[in-house]
Amino acid sequence: MRLVDYLDKGASLGPGAPCLTTDGRTSSYADVQALSVRIAAALVRHGVGAGEKVAILSANDPVAFTCVFGISRAGAVWCPVNPRNEAAENRQLLDLFDCTALVFQAAFAPLVSSIRGDLPKLTTLVCLDGEVEGALTWPDFLGEQGDDPGQGAAEPVDDVAMIVGTGGTTGRPKGVLLTGRNLETMTALTLIGYPFAGRPVYLALAPLTHAAGVLCFPILAQGGEIVVMRAPDVGGFLEHVERHRVTHTFLPPTLIYMVLAHEALERTDLSSLQCFWYGAAPMSATRLAEALTRIGPVMAQLFGQTEAPMMISTMAPADHFHPDGSIATERLSSAGRPAPLVTVAVMDDDGTLVPRGGRGEIVVRGSLVMAGYYKDPEATAEASRFGWHHTGDVGYLDDEGYLYIVDRAKDMVITGGFNVYSTEVEQALMAHPAVQDCAVVGLPDEKWGERITAVLQLLPGQQVELTEVTAFVKARIGSVKTPKQVEVWPDLPRSKVGKVLKTEIKKQLS
Repeated sequence: MRLVDYLDKGASLGPGAPCLTTDGRTSSYADVQALSVRIAAALVRHGVGAGEKVAILSANDPVAFTCVFGISRAGAVWCPVNPRNEAAENRQLLDLFDCTALVFQAAFAPLVSSIRGDLPKLTTLVCLDGEVEGALTWPDFLGEQGDDPGQGAAEPVDDVAMIVGTGGTTGRPKGVLLTGRNLETMTALTLIGYPFAGRPVYLALAPLTHAAGVLCFPILAQGGEIVVMRAPDVGGFLEHVERHRVTHTFLPPTLIYMVLAHEALERTDLSSLQCFWYGAAPMSATRLAEALTRIGPVMAQLFGQTEAPMMISTMAPADHFHPDGSIATERLSSAGRPAPLVTVAVMDDDGTLVPRGGRGEIVVRGSLVMAGYYKDPEATAEASRFGWHHTGDVGYLDDEGYLYIVDRAKDMVITGGFNVYSTEVEQALMAHPAVQDCAVVGLPDEKWGERITAVLQLLPGQQVELTEVTAFVKARIGSVKTPKQVEVWPDLPRSKVGKVLKTEIKKQLS
């Protein structure tokens, strides 16, 4: 399926049904479909042909998201660009992707102006909501109603549908090639792995350029409504769930911790929720158990990465509980079971698959896995050595088939000759009642090689004695894994999607 086919499928179930809602205004499936046709025709009229790359630089916005379907309908390739990136990173991405067109909001005109001179291939610029020198206005771009250029035969399922940047935190960013088959697989796994009853209502608070965006496709395929929040606001998130009777939503753990700490949670009606996805980073088992009680038995984990989107392993709401209804605390720190249609194994450094319980790198096979990195055969070969996609995550499979991610390979701390996984220390710290979030890193140390260092963000109004924190951790996981250094910061540095930036923490502490 093309990306636009998910929209068209939803429209076939009821063109008058609500499709996109923002700021109290709703567009029906027929409205969104008609606009996507005009966008596709405008792209073709302005010389953007099949296979060409079109970037969107926008905060969460329904018109910008509709452009995704216009791009697909024209046979072009969607290149999401995060507006929170630095200008240099966005310039790198647009150059790397060979983008010939860019659709952007006026708020990002200074950023566009600062990079466009270095991008000679970028010949078509369109401003969604204002007048910017050198760019077409939205009305001028759309022009008159045009014929739909995408109503012919669909592209092969293995055609590239989108190119997604991996981000430049570990060097030059790479472009992940995701095909129609990759996204079909992801959508199928979502629909068979999680509860859906009736037409879903999906709330998108997290950036539509990332996980929150691709989770829209299974919603659209069922004729569901997508409620778009323009900016992160935890209080507004709770209000939206109640007002719109939201059934499905996604947040990274950091924002879920903020929801749990919000004073409005207890008085908010969350009874409409069927599935509250969490992912993008490990979640504290202690906070997850709290969420299952205070938010409801609706928490649903997904584990994936850009190269194998969202659904490497899954844990539906029911899997968080025993048959008697008690919380299955022993598996809350797992990433669920490998999803159907995905083969997951654990591999040592020599390419040998290790038995159940053995630790090594998590590797993946199946139609969920990307086609490769754009114009980077060396990186593609490295990621797919021994015939498996290498995730870079260290983990193991238990006897029941649950997958446990113990750390990113690069985040393991070697202290006093022992390998210590930072996530294990973080789980112990997150069990402390005063801790809202934390990060554990290894810093150079003459005695230990690396010393385990923890940075804490406390819950509002909380204070701690650092010696009490180390004693708390030592009692749970022993002295070897207990941090030698503990810091309390008002907030932790985070990426554009809310992940804690350990490289930035190391930089600030060095």
